[in-house]
Amino acid sequence: MKTRITEMFGIEHPIIQGGMHYVGFAEMAAAVSNAGGLGIITGLTQKTPADLANEIAKCRDMTDKPFGVNLTFLPVVNAPDYPGMVKAIIEGGVKVVETAGNNPVQVLPALHDAGIKVIHKCTSVRHSLKAQAIGCDAVSVDGFECGGHPGEDDIPNFILLPRAADELDIPFVASGGMADGRSLVAALALGAEGMNMGTRFIATKEAPVHEKVKQALVAASELDTRLVMRPLRNTERVLTNVAVERLLEKERALGANITFADIAEEVAGVYPRIMLEGDMEAGAWSCGMVAGLIHDIPTCKELIDRIMAEANAIINKRLPGFANA
Repeated sequence: MKTRITEMFGIEHPIIQGGMHYVGFAEMAAAVSNAGGLGIITGLTQKTPADLANEIAKCRDMTDKPFGVNLTFLPVVNAPDYPGMVKAIIEGGVKVVETAGNNPVQVLPALHDAGIKVIHKCTSVRHSLKAQAIGCDAVSVDGFECGGHPGEDDIPNFILLPRAADELDIPFVASGGMADGRSLVAALALGAEGMNMGTRFIATKEAPVHEKVKQALVAASELDTRLVMRPLRNTERVLTNVAVERLLEKERALGANITFADIAEEVAGVYPRIMLEGDMEAGAWSCGMVAGLIHDIPTCKELIDRIMAEANAIINKRLPGFANA
């Protein structure tokens, strides 16, 4: 299937793996890329630029297909070594960078000079237009359904995607609620050039997370996510557990007086314990409503092949029947 995204990134299928904390390691990215999608290494999961360089080299050994690196720009006092990470990306021969968080304008010249395409993750049309204006090559439009940070506008993809299509000139992919061939065809119908999947890729054989994490996604329904940190205007969609419900009770009790310190126990530094050790009650971890559409744990190739087969069947068999009716 050819779209503007497949041509821009040199991939076979218009499917991108999101850059997920403590999930986007080399083995995950390589598996997705080998299956015809665009795998993504999560830059900030690597502690130093040297670690990132090693992870890029490891991925290069595992695939000869294009893959990318996610760089999330965080509003923190002690920022990661972003210049060093950009240098590692360029020297590693990576050709696609997914940026997220704050405005990535400071890294665009260096990346573009190296021939790297930049896709920026946005949760609104206005932010997507800003990404286009500063020179991003594409955007990933995240609807309210998405795991992680959906922004503060609460606009679902049935509205957000066609609005993006109305306004943008650069290509965009749909993110949030994406799981199968139906998701892909719907995204294309609404104006996207492909889809970005995060939560769905966690429940795959190659995802380097604890088996309990994968089983939690299979067991979850679309009703099992919660929005935390709304009072701090840093909303995150996570899978419910004891720690998440405790966090929400703190938010209700403290109201406008709540600070990050009040909930640090539930959100700070919990990812290694959950993703690597399988401590499912340790704290809050990003999960989309798409958990309700996850019923198995296939390989990345099985998942992508199934998505494309479903999408082609819908496009070539089901939809023409409506047109001819």
